[in-house]
Amino acid sequence: MPRASGPLAEALAHRAVLLDGGLSNQLAAQGCDLSGGLWSGRVLAEHPDQVGAAHTAYVRAGAEVLITASYQVGYEAFAAHGHDHAETTTLLRRSVRLAARTAEAADHEVWVAASVGPYGAVLADGSEYRGRYGLSVRALAAFHRPRIEALLAAGPDVLAVETIPDTDEAEALLTVLAETGAPAWLSYTVAAGRTRAGQALDEAFALAAASPEVIAVGVNCCDPANVLPALETAAAVTTKPLLAYPNDGSVWNATTRTWHTPEDPVPWPTRAWHAAGARLIGGCCRIGPDRIAALGALPGTFGRSDRGE
Repeated sequence: MPRASGPLAEALAHRAVLLDGGLSNQLAAQGCDLSGGLWSGRVLAEHPDQVGAAHTAYVRAGAEVLITASYQVGYEAFAAHGHDHAETTTLLRRSVRLAARTAEAADHEVWVAASVGPYGAVLADGSEYRGRYGLSVRALAAFHRPRIEALLAAGPDVLAVETIPDTDEAEALLTVLAETGAPAWLSYTVAAGRTRAGQALDEAFALAAASPEVIAVGVNCCDPANVLPALETAAAVTTKPLLAYPNDGSVWNATTRTWHTPEDPVPWPTRAWHAAGARLIGGCCRIGPDRIAALGALPGTFGRSDRGE
């Protein structure tokens, strides 16, 4: 069957759509080695079949959007590990093709979202949770432009501009999106009611509200407790569909490359997120297929009536 019957933006106007979960944790669960600075990009380069298997696990769990394995793929970082420009371009396009192949084999419609991770992700030092890299908006746009162009050449349904910690980087990305005209969602990572760089969320979401290319805006890779306040702030400045795909509340330690998990699981008030306007809902780091399947089974959020079945 066709991987999707129409643009994702059209679906979001009518119903909630279920995202997948964390790709890196699923690859780790499959026994993949994610050590080193390339993270899931290493698996994309060395064992692409494992990336396809991870996508398949999420489709079987009911995911309707697959986010590609391109989050940490950047030309400079991959050059430092021996990949030339052409090889990195091939990897970016491969990430889209792997997700598309899985989507086309699914028994329900599935959209492919090409992941555009932040500048900090390719540094592999945790700075995607801090922002303020010391780069100008122009320099950040120059960094992201070739990655976005390579991903778009492979034909994704939408760009997943995700885990953005900083309004300067958001401005740079929106500039590149305006050049391409490609549909995208924009998702910030947040803490304590502000961006990770400490900026006001209403101003951050307002940037996306003014962009015709952005089909949805919200938060990801954050503590679930931060989601609802952020969505409420977003809803006050934009009428665009909102999105939420937090992690499990764990905190990443870039020095030790380990997650620190909270003693008590953080509840997910998913119905409240939906009521606040979230129409793309799923999980990020440490959220696996079982959690996505349970999320999709929630009555009144991703039920049969939502899917038009």
